[in-house]
Order: sequence, then structure tokens, then C-alpha cells
Amino acid sequence: MYKFLMFLLLLSISAAAQNQDTIPKSVANRDSIRYTNLKLRMSKTKFSKAIYRLLFRDVYNQGQVKEVKEIETNPFTEYEGMIIKNIIVKQLNILGQSVYDTARTGNQLERFLSKNLHTNTREGIIRRSFLLFSEGDEIKAQVLKDNERLLRSNKLVVDARIVVIPRKDITWMADVMVIIQDAWSLNISGGFNTFNKFNVGVENINVQGTTHSQLTAVRWDGKDTLQKFQFRTIYTIPYIGKTFITGQANFIYERDLKEQSVRFFRPFLTNETKYAGALEAGHTRLRQYKRKINDTEVEIRFPTSFFYYDSWLGRAFKFPFESKIFTKNSRLVVALRHNKYVFHDRPEVGPNLNKIYWNRSATLLSLGFSNRNYKRDVLIYGFGRTEDVPVGNLLSVTGGQESTQFGERGYGGVQFAKGLYLPRNMGYSYLLLNFGSYFKSSKMQQGVYNGQLNYISNLIPFRYSFFRQFVTLKYTYGVNRDSLDYLNISREQGIRGISSDRLIGTKRLTLGMETVFFSDKSLLGFRIAYFVFADFGLVNSVKSLLHGPVYQGYGLGLRLRNENLTFNTIQLRVGYYPNIPGNTSVFRFGADGNIPLRLRDFDISAPSIVPLQ
Repeated sequence: MYKFLMFLLLLSISAAAQNQDTIPKSVANRDSIRYTNLKLRMSKTKFSKAIYRLLFRDVYNQGQVKEVKEIETNPFTEYEGMIIKNIIVKQLNILGQSVYDTARTGNQLERFLSKNLHTNTREGIIRRSFLLFSEGDEIKAQVLKDNERLLRSNKLVVDARIVVIPRKDITWMADVMVIIQDAWSLNISGGFNTFNKFNVGVENINVQGTTHSQLTAVRWDGKDTLQKFQFRTIYTIPYIGKTFITGQANFIYERDLKEQSVRFFRPFLTNETKYAGALEAGHTRLRQYKRKINDTEVEIRFPTSFFYYDSWLGRAFKFPFESKIFTKNSRLVVALRHNKYVFHDRPEVGPNLNKIYWNRSATLLSLGFSNRNYKRDVLIYGFGRTEDVPVGNLLSVTGGQESTQFGERGYGGVQFAKGLYLPRNMGYSYLLLNFGSYFKSSKMQQGVYNGQLNYISNLIPFRYSFFRQFVTLKYTYGVNRDSLDYLNISREQGIRGISSDRLIGTKRLTLGMETVFFSDKSLLGFRIAYFVFADFGLVNSVKSLLHGPVYQGYGLGLRLRNENLTFNTIQLRVGYYPNIPGNTSVFRFGADGNIPLRLRDFDISAPSIVPLQ
């Protein structure tokens, strides 16, 4: 832990030196009067100057924002059809360098930290498992652009860029340079109350540069009467060989969750991917804490345990012609799925009771249309890294049969999604509509209607930095659900910052609004974003939603993140909740790790049952 904290401290010093070189003088000289005066006061001695450099540095470069947008059009189109002579893999240091400025070398301290505290991904693995092209291939502009996006989406990578270099000796050939900057691989987490209650976790997402990931965490609570010792380990091997198949094994032995499972999966990575699928099997034991919708005062506790296996296979087809609807990025996808669940512990079940705990097996078939592309942007959910925003649409129809211990029933579902940048620089919007239900004797069972609308404003300049506005509207309606199968509007399901198992029902409507200001300062090498939010939620089971109270949450806070590190964003938040049931105080403070969000894509995966969540 001491070495890790020292690394963070040194990282902040090196980040200060780095950003001093990247910020243009014209921008730095326009600093606010407050910070200019602070600089003058703290520049009188070497010590105070060092403290200022440690705590305050300009970090968001308007030039980088402009550069990312300028290369939005496919930069590889002009090289289409040329032959790849050589592939050059250029791996940058985790500190002091940038994929948009390959001439930068970083200072001596940055080079020392990068070489001695981190092992870069092995070049052979990058060539063998991370690239969609080889030496001797024809350059395909879309393949190179997709490969760039896939590299950036990998949690091992901070940022990546592909550059084509035409050869002077052979005009029809070119070299391709792949520039990759790794993320910091070792993360340590933990908490200590007393020697009788503590937890510690270690995660290495790139063991010795092999790209293998291992997470191990232990927890001890000597006063817990149910289970004092808790343990989990997860091992992941991404992109096995040249197959782009990822394997993962889980062993979890915790108070409320015990799981042993193994999984192999491959998604539709790009529009050129023909086959995708997954195979998973395991045993899970859960300790459930539920309430009945019609009596939320009484908590019901019971264990569930089950064995399961789940497999699916999908095939994507290109359209033989192009039109306004069927563009070159459009695909028709056919997928087949089969799974089985066998319970050993569960609550009482019956022909019309607790259907989610039935022993069952299902076979599902889906037919889908997908058209997807990506637009580069920055400062959406990231803190400066290049982000790939999905643009396109999806339509999928799913049908199948389920065999249960209480007979056969059919299933049908439809999904539609669309995402686009609005005209006149109005921002980005995403729409998702879902319907799915089991059917028996022409009656719906466990049906779900849901819809979601997201709006993200354009990046709006403010003084020397930027801010964005986020709006999320969600609606879910469960049809003929069981009493232990319901919705909640706590946390990310509606009102952030609360955890209440009494805000439940089968109908839910939530509205969340957030304004995020990306500060041009950093703290100990971590970039800062300030936010204010307002969340509203309605939930009910019997009456109309409009007859229930509007639960509310308001607040503000800040997020800290260093994109070179891979642990969650640090979030500090204070909220005001005027009408949440069971609140001992209307104010709540929170400090937690916020997992960085990513925009939903338009790739079609396994045929699935629409969940009530």
C-alpha cells in the first residue's frame, strides 16, 4: 500500500510536468485572477512552488478536443487497397507520452516510473491477438478504424491510434504503425476498522504483460454470525490466440453469494465479425432479502441455489445491396440460444407462484437488423481519453419455447434502439424500447414493457474548460409478475445515493438530470469533474403511477479520475432527499467508487428474456 501511495504522489508530480508542456502559453496566460494570484503567492519559495505544482495543474487541452473531432472522418480512406508491408507496434510509456504527440518523450521521472513500476503488454500478444489485419493484407479503411476503436475499448489501454505511413520506394505499399498506451495494471483496495473487521483486494489486469487479469479479495468480520471469512477470485484471459474469444473463471465464497462458474464468450466485435457466441456453466447460491409488494414492512429472507448452463451462437450476414436503410455497415443477425436452470433451494413454487424460481430450460431464436457506426468524442463519461460514441439503430425479434416443471409456455419479444447526433449541434440522443413476455393459454406471464431515452448535450466551452448536460428518462411496466418479482428505484435504478427496499412496485417512471463541469485543474494527478443532479421517481404496483408520491433527490459532488489508472472513479457526493421512507436524515453524504459508464452499442448478442430491472 505504501509503494502504491508513493506511486500516486510521484504520478501527480510527473503529470504536472507533462501538462506544463502540453498547454499552449496563450491558454495558460489566461488563467483566472484567483489562480494567478495564488501562483504568485506560492512561487516565492521552492517548497511552496512545489506544493502548487503538486495540487493545481491545467489538464484539459482544447487542442486535443479539436484534434479528436478533426479526425472524425475515416483517416484511412485514402489508403484503401494499398498493401501492408510492415506493421510497427509503438508502445508508449504510461506517463509522459500521448498517442496524439508521439514526439513527446516525457521527463526523466516519468520514464523511470513507467519502466520500473509497470510491464507493458507484450508486443507479440498485441500482434497475435489484438489486430484485425496482418502484413501482406490490403488496407481496408473500416477495418483499421474498427481496430482502433477496439483497442480503446480494452480496459488494458488508456488510448490507441493507428497511423498509415506510405512507402516512398513502393507507391502501392504502406507501413502501418499501431500506437498503444497501456493503463496502470496493479490496483489495491481495502478498508480497516479493527483487526476483527477488515478487507483487502488486489487486482492485476495485465499480469506480467500477458493481458491476463486476476482479482483476489478477502474480507473478515469476527462479529458476523453468519460468515466471518469471505473470499473471491476471478481470472480472465481476453482474446485467446487469434480467436477473439475471452475466457473467465469465477470462485466466490461470500456471505450472500457463493458462485463457481466458467465462461467463454465472443461478441460481434465489429461489423465484419461473422460469428459470435458464448458458453457458460456454474453453480450459484444466493441469500435473498425480499419484501412483498403489498406488505413492505415485513422482510422475507430465504436462500436460493441452482445449477445452470447457457450457450448461444450467432451469425451475421451482409446485405448484397446498399440503400438508404441497408448501408455498408448494416447486418442481418440470426442467433440461437439454449439454457437450463435447476434449483435446489428456493421459496415455495406453484403453477402461479414464484415463476422466476421454477426449474426450467428454454430455446430461443432471434432475428435482428443492426446498423452501427461510431463517432469520436471526448469528455462524456471519460476524463480526457478518446471515446467512441455509437451511432445507428437496431431492431430485433425473439421467439422461443420454455419447458418448466409446470408445463410448456412460449415467449416473444421485440427490441428497438436508435442513437444519433442531433442536427445543429444539439447533442446526442439514444432511444431504447423493449417488450417481452411469456405466453400460456393466450395469456401473458411475466411480461415487461420498458423504454429509455438519454440525452447528452454537446461539449460546451466555459472559461478555459467545458461542461455537459445529461438527461435520462426511464419507464418500466411489469405485467402479471409474482409478489417477489418487482422493481426498485434506488441507486442507479432511479434515485442515486439511496438504498431503500421499500420503494418497490411493478410500474416505475424515473427522470434523472445531471450537469457535469470538467475542471481544468487536477488534484494529485487526478482530473476533477464537478456535478449537480436532480432525480425524480414514481413507483407503484396497484394504482396509477400518477397517484403515488414523487420521490426526489438533489445533490452535488465531485469525481476524481486518472485515466492512466484502472480503478473506479472516486466520487464524493452530498444529497438532499426530502421524502424517502425510513430516512433518519434528509441529508446523505457518500464516498464511493463510481464505475465509468459507457454508451450502449447496437451490436446484437444472445437472444434474451427482457428483464424486469
